[in-house]
Amino acid sequence: MTTLADYRDERLRKLSEIKEQGINPYPSKSSRNTTIDKVVKDFDEFDGKEVTIAGRITAIRSFGKLAFVKIRDYFGEVQIFMQQEDEKDGLFNTKKLKLLDTGDFIEATGKVGKSSTGEISVFANQLRLLAKALRPLPGRDGFTNKEERYRRRYVDMNVNTEVRERMVRRSKFWQATRKFMLDHGFIEINVPVLEHTTGGADANPFVTHMDALDEDFYLRISHELPLKRLIGAGFEKVFDIGPRFRNEGVDDEHLPEHIAFESYSAYEDYEQGMDFYEEMIKYVAKETWGTLQFKVGGFDIDLSGKWPRVKYADLLREKFNVDVFNPDREQMLNILKDNGVDIEPLKKATDARLIDHIWKLIRKTSGGPYWLVEEPTALSPLAKVSPENPLVTERFHPIIAGTEMGNGFSELNDPLDQLARFKEQQAARDAGDTEAQMLDMDFVEMLEYGMPPTCGWGNSERNFWLLEGVSGREAVPFPIIKSKE
Repeated sequence: MTTLADYRDERLRKLSEIKEQGINPYPSKSSRNTTIDKVVKDFDEFDGKEVTIAGRITAIRSFGKLAFVKIRDYFGEVQIFMQQEDEKDGLFNTKKLKLLDTGDFIEATGKVGKSSTGEISVFANQLRLLAKALRPLPGRDGFTNKEERYRRRYVDMNVNTEVRERMVRRSKFWQATRKFMLDHGFIEINVPVLEHTTGGADANPFVTHMDALDEDFYLRISHELPLKRLIGAGFEKVFDIGPRFRNEGVDDEHLPEHIAFESYSAYEDYEQGMDFYEEMIKYVAKETWGTLQFKVGGFDIDLSGKWPRVKYADLLREKFNVDVFNPDREQMLNILKDNGVDIEPLKKATDARLIDHIWKLIRKTSGGPYWLVEEPTALSPLAKVSPENPLVTERFHPIIAGTEMGNGFSELNDPLDQLARFKEQQAARDAGDTEAQMLDMDFVEMLEYGMPPTCGWGNSERNFWLLEGVSGREAVPFPIIKSKE
C-alpha cells in the first residue's frame, strides 16, 4: 500500500531532478495576464488569442505525444492541450511532464480554442513550474474527518471548495454591515483589544501580561465601554468591527475568539434602534445571501415584514409561570431540572442567572423573528431603566431561529445609577460569578462628565453562522482546535 511518505519521497526525487536540470522550482514571478474564468466565460472574445494563465494542476492525462493538463485558479478550471515539441530551457514539454504532479502550480502560455471534443482549451506545448507540491491533495471523499479538516483548513478549502465560498460570503456579510453603517453617517473607529478593566458583557475574560508595563491586561470581551467613551468624547455615531475574546466553551453558537460589531448613536433610544437595526439585518442578509427567507435548524425563517415586539416578563409567565420580578428560587431550579439542565453548578447562582437560564429554554424553541423587549433591570446592568416601569430596562434582542441575533439598549448615562449597578455586579463577581461585570471607575468618571441619550447595539458573526446554517467552527477560516504535532 502506498503511503503519504511514499508519495512525498517520490515528489522529493522529482524536485531534486528538476533542480539538477537548472530549473528553479519556486520562482518569484508569474507572467499571468488573465484569469481562467474570463477565458471560459468570454470565449468568443479570447478565441484564437494568446494568453498566459496560471493555477494548480488538478489532473494530468498523457498519451505519448499528446497530453491534457487541467489547472484551476481561484476563479475557475480549464484544460491545457499539449502536443510534443522540442524541449525549451526552464520549461516542461510532454516528455518532461512526468516530473510534474497534481497539486503543482504551473503557468501556461498559448492560444485559446476548442479541442476536437469541443472543450475550451489553452493550446500550450510548454509549461512553466511556479511551485512544486510535495504532498498530494486528498480526494474529496477522503477528507471528511472534521478534526483533520479543521486542523488543515488550507487543504479543506482546496478539496471542499464550498468551504472557501462560505468564507467569501462571510466577507460579504461584514462588508455589507460596514457599508450600511457608513451610508447612514456612522464613523468606524477601532478601539483597544487590551484593557485594564474589561466589561460590556457577562463573560469570563482571557488574561495576558504586558512586559513593557509589567502589568496584566484583559483581552476585551466587548467593544462597548470604549465606544461609549467616544460618545462622551463628542462623537455622535460610531461603530467598530473586530475580534473579541471570551474564555468559555466551544459549541455551535460560541467560539472563544470571534468577530463582533458594535455601534452607538447619540440622541436616539431603543425604539428608534429597533427600527434601524431591523433594517440593517435585512439589508445584510439580502446582500450576503440574496434572500430574506431561510431554513435554519428546523425553523422556516422569513425576515421580511415588520417584526413583533414581545415583553420578557410576559414570555416567562406564559411559558413557565415564572414571575421575574418576584422569583421563586425553588420553582426555577425545578423548572431547569425538569428540562434537563444540570442544576448543581447553579445552586449558588443569583436569581438573575437562574432567570436567564430559563429564558434560554424558551429561546431555543423560538423561530421568530421578533424583538424581545423590557428585560429585567437585574439582567441588564448597562441599560437604561424604563420610565414607565423601573423594574425593566429599555433593552432589545432580535430572536431568530432559537438564538439572540444581537443586543441593544437605551444606554445608561446616569453615573450614580451606573455606579450602583457596577457595585452589584462586582459583588456577584466577588461571590464567585466569574461572568459578572467588573467595577469600571474610569467609565463612571466619563459619565460624570456627561454622555447624551444614546442607543447602542451589538451583534457577532453568530448571525452569519446561523443564517449560513453551520456551526461556528465551520464558518471561520481557522477554527480553534487543540494543538497537535
